[in-house]
Amino acid sequence: MADVRCPVCGAALAAARPAWRCPAGHSFDVARQGYVNLLPVQQKHSRQPGDSPAQVRARRAFLAEGHYAPLAARVAALAAAEPAGDVLDAGCGEGYYLSAVGAALPAARRWGVDISREAVRLAAGRDKGAQFLVATAAHLPFAGGGFDVVLSLFAVTAAEEFRRVLRPGGRFLQVTAGPDHLLALRRLIYPAVRPHPAAEAPALPGFALAAEETLSFPIHLAENRQVQDLLAMTPHFLRISAQGAARARAAAGLDDTCQAVLRVYRAV
Repeated sequence: MADVRCPVCGAALAAARPAWRCPAGHSFDVARQGYVNLLPVQQKHSRQPGDSPAQVRARRAFLAEGHYAPLAARVAALAAAEPAGDVLDAGCGEGYYLSAVGAALPAARRWGVDISREAVRLAAGRDKGAQFLVATAAHLPFAGGGFDVVLSLFAVTAAEEFRRVLRPGGRFLQVTAGPDHLLALRRLIYPAVRPHPAAEAPALPGFALAAEETLSFPIHLAENRQVQDLLAMTPHFLRISAQGAARARAAAGLDDTCQAVLRVYRAV
């Protein structure tokens, strides 16, 4: 079972309302939505780390419309391929994929961690069956060996931390963008798009690659609001020029492809 640790001193945290406390007296309030902020100041690299509230709301709106439902279903199926007691989504965002895993593994204890407080607030508000924490994947507030599955979708892979919190034989499910992911969006917002060759599965310390697959499916955006929501939830949102942003604002809609590479690693 996952054992939550104090981010200040590393001692075990007792989870209780109105605050989680460790024996050294460090205290962390439980928010009204049920989440707990375990991100100490020294781990914050900006005043508002992670996705902005506007980006989080855009992603929630986009995913709620079901555009990425095939990916959520496949992630849930892979997570549920073996029995699992504790599941961690490291970089959970607003909790869309972790909720799908919950439907496939109803008995599992589910944990979601994200550095964006706004994302965690929304996640905790929509999914009362999971425990959400504001924290960074680079410094997970858990003792070692407590999880059966760690998920990371379109997020940073902190391989050493993921291996530390997984039990021996546990699984790490990684989802990254394929070479043709959102190609139509990229062609819309950039003056030129370079082809991205398919990347080989990276060797991760402490893991052995068990399975790899590519999932591709079409997405149809019938109005500009959906195009704007999709753009806001991607890294391109912070990279494009004023001209690219203007082209996105002028788009009446968009037909595109989601292409995701799913890899299952086994902790060794």
